[in-house]
Amino acid sequence: MKTGDQIVQELPWKWGVQGRIFIIGGLGYLFDAWDIALNGFLMPLLSKDFGLTVGESGLVATANLVGMAVGAVVWGAIADRIGRKRAFSATLLIFAVFSVLGALSPDYSVFLVLRFLAGVGLGGCIPVDYALVSEFSPRKHRGRILTALDLWWPVGVTLCGLAATLMIPLPGNWRWMLATMVLPALLLFWVRRGVPESPIYLTRVGREAEARQVIDSLVARTGAVPEPYEIPVPAAGEGSDRPKGLRAGYEQFRRLWKFNPRITSVCWLLFVTIMLVYYAALTWMPSILKEEGYDDTASFMGPTLMSGVGILGVLASTWLVEITGRKWLIGVSAPLSTAALVGFALVLKVETAAMAAIAVFGFLIQLTIPVLYAYAAELYPTTLRASGFGWASSVSRISTGFAPMLFGSLMWPLLGLPMTFTVLGVVVVLAVVWMAFGAPETKGKDLDDVDEEPVLEQVTVPPPAEKTPVQG
Repeated sequence: MKTGDQIVQELPWKWGVQGRIFIIGGLGYLFDAWDIALNGFLMPLLSKDFGLTVGESGLVATANLVGMAVGAVVWGAIADRIGRKRAFSATLLIFAVFSVLGALSPDYSVFLVLRFLAGVGLGGCIPVDYALVSEFSPRKHRGRILTALDLWWPVGVTLCGLAATLMIPLPGNWRWMLATMVLPALLLFWVRRGVPESPIYLTRVGREAEARQVIDSLVARTGAVPEPYEIPVPAAGEGSDRPKGLRAGYEQFRRLWKFNPRITSVCWLLFVTIMLVYYAALTWMPSILKEEGYDDTASFMGPTLMSGVGILGVLASTWLVEITGRKWLIGVSAPLSTAALVGFALVLKVETAAMAAIAVFGFLIQLTIPVLYAYAAELYPTTLRASGFGWASSVSRISTGFAPMLFGSLMWPLLGLPMTFTVLGVVVVLAVVWMAFGAPETKGKDLDDVDEEPVLEQVTVPPPAEKTPVQG
């Protein structure tokens, strides 16, 4: 007899059922992208209003990104305890409240605290959204569905750029940029209340009656043929018996490095270096252009162009990944994207050439990031896939959280832009070279056909989704 999980994973895909959850989850991902991109637009405006130094303006992005890193860890644990649905809604509500308060900030210090707290709320969106979407997705479509979620990221950044550019003439423009996000966030919070709890989560925590109610509803709404199924009793280590808090984090860390130190080090290095380049460009691009004498509109349209072209990069990535393989696509596109940034720094005085270089970077970096997410998920066996991706993502969030401050107060003033981007390119190349020797190609392999060094011990945790990401 099939289990309830198998019934859910074998349902036909219907836009009115799983597609609705995909769209609602994707909109949360869009908000995450919008808020991170907004840091770059806020920095030059806040610098003018509050008289900030370059280093102080970098703290605007740092406070928000560090808050998101904290939120990603905290809300992942909360979602495991209170359920996907409740965490799904609470993340956006907290973000909306502190964004409103941030728009009313009387001074720079208060603003930093409120941006951090808004980040804590929104930082939970990606892990919670991906968990919920993956747990409702049919198995045969799950890979494409989760890859398609990456499209929401450049869409969010592009919309942020367009909205911010339109608000430049308004008095108190940066306050309006923050306040604009609140109404759609509250509307999405209201819509999310109608999303059912994940039946896979309900099964894992022993809430059989509720799980059956959701599964039976999904079967009826998708038009699938009803058939009997069972809800297994949660095994030891699942549900309420599963390690929690610091102990759970330590167990995940230990198992990842015991499984294969080479693969884990490759994952972490790729995430840290590639996302470092992306966030440095995204958060500082308006300030760089402004510093070089571009007007406000041109300064804001640079990152907007970058993200708009990036949509094409994501689409190209989904096509190329099964043709070239994961390692080749990352190995070529990641170094070339940083080379485009070096070229941008060298031609800054020529606006047309600089904008062309920004567009090339936007395409190449979004060619890299989706396949990086897929590759990281495929490098680990099923019992470690979610924690392997989650740890790599968390490490990159923490490191990139301090990147804006490091870039603005140390690297850019001391090295200059061309040398700064060259240094970032060198570390990306080193990570790619280590990938070439330290990790296998996963194209065409079964998900659990991965290299091991020590024998992986048996772990009694529920099978996670094929992919759990984050842009960062």
